[in-house]
Amino acid sequence: MTVNENVNENSSQQGAEVVRGVIARAKGEPVETVNIVVPAPGEHDVIVKVQACGVCHTDLAYRDGDIEDAFPFLLGHEAAGVVERVGSAVSHVEVGDFVILNWRAVCGECRACKKGEPKYCFNTHNASAKMKLSDGDTDAGTELTPALGIGSFAEKTLVHEGQCTKVEETDPAAAGLLGCGIMAGLGAAVNTADIQLGESVAVFGCGGVGTAAIAGAKLAGAAKIIAVDLDETKLATAQEFGATDTICGKDLSEDEVIEAVRELTDGFGTDVTIDAVGIQPTWRQAFYSRDHAGRMVMVGVPNLTDHVDIPAIDLYGRGGSIKPAWYGDCLPERDFPAYVSLSKNGQFPLDKFVSERIALDDVEEAFGTMKAGKVLRSVVEF
Repeated sequence: MTVNENVNENSSQQGAEVVRGVIARAKGEPVETVNIVVPAPGEHDVIVKVQACGVCHTDLAYRDGDIEDAFPFLLGHEAAGVVERVGSAVSHVEVGDFVILNWRAVCGECRACKKGEPKYCFNTHNASAKMKLSDGDTDAGTELTPALGIGSFAEKTLVHEGQCTKVEETDPAAAGLLGCGIMAGLGAAVNTADIQLGESVAVFGCGGVGTAAIAGAKLAGAAKIIAVDLDETKLATAQEFGATDTICGKDLSEDEVIEAVRELTDGFGTDVTIDAVGIQPTWRQAFYSRDHAGRMVMVGVPNLTDHVDIPAIDLYGRGGSIKPAWYGDCLPERDFPAYVSLSKNGQFPLDKFVSERIALDDVEEAFGTMKAGKVLRSVVEF
């Protein structure tokens, strides 16, 4: 009997399972595909057989230590799959349900939830136990920190029942993207910015999140949607998703980009700006490209050392609002089923965000492809 066969036999007796998953063992090191132990579900836990999982920049940030230092991480969080096992007290989903995993499993009891703002829930639910490295690994038995409480670069994962949102069955590779990046950009436009019919919008950064914000602005009825990026190829893609105008900032200064936005809006600036990058230059461009009393949304995630710096009088004098968008201010139970339906009806191009379909062992290579700006999303299929 091989080591893995022995592990599987012992784990099965305890209700646990051994599956393959992708981990980040140490800061900045290439990810590894290893055997992990998925424990039996607790009372409110669910084991999901993962069918597809998107490669998100947040996973790269975990690998590089830009979010926290709780290595080793079990990466992956933009996932869809089928509920395979449930805990004794689970009532939210059933075995066989097709679900999208979410990292905002609202508690209903915290101060945000009690104020009627569950999109800001401060105590979201996670699984009751951690997955671990399997026997045969140099760090066997070590608990894994699941990315965003999910950890779905794995054949199966353990999550709280509230982290599962049941939707109509559809292409898992597309559906799973609502679990993070696409919902973040889409929600930044529709929920956080609350774009109104006929308004003007400028989106800074046209990766997956920025392009989703463009698609969201179109869905909301924006009349002018300006895409801003350094890459002409990304700008061409942005037009396919609804951008009416594009600005390539490759050879422009920050102020020249701002002026270019103003020229496209009769000198005033847009009603809404969305920073989908999260660095000082794009933040500043988004801030100053607004019309007076315009709305700015920051959905790009900064690293732990980034700062923004503008004169206080400009912050005061321009009025309007500046809002961060957490998860696109979404409510998974409300939004995921709705956007899956819109996608199936041809009203939202969710499937077009899937640039390539890859194997589990290709995640590290996909990080390189993502950093090079060659894809909207690479998606692992199981």
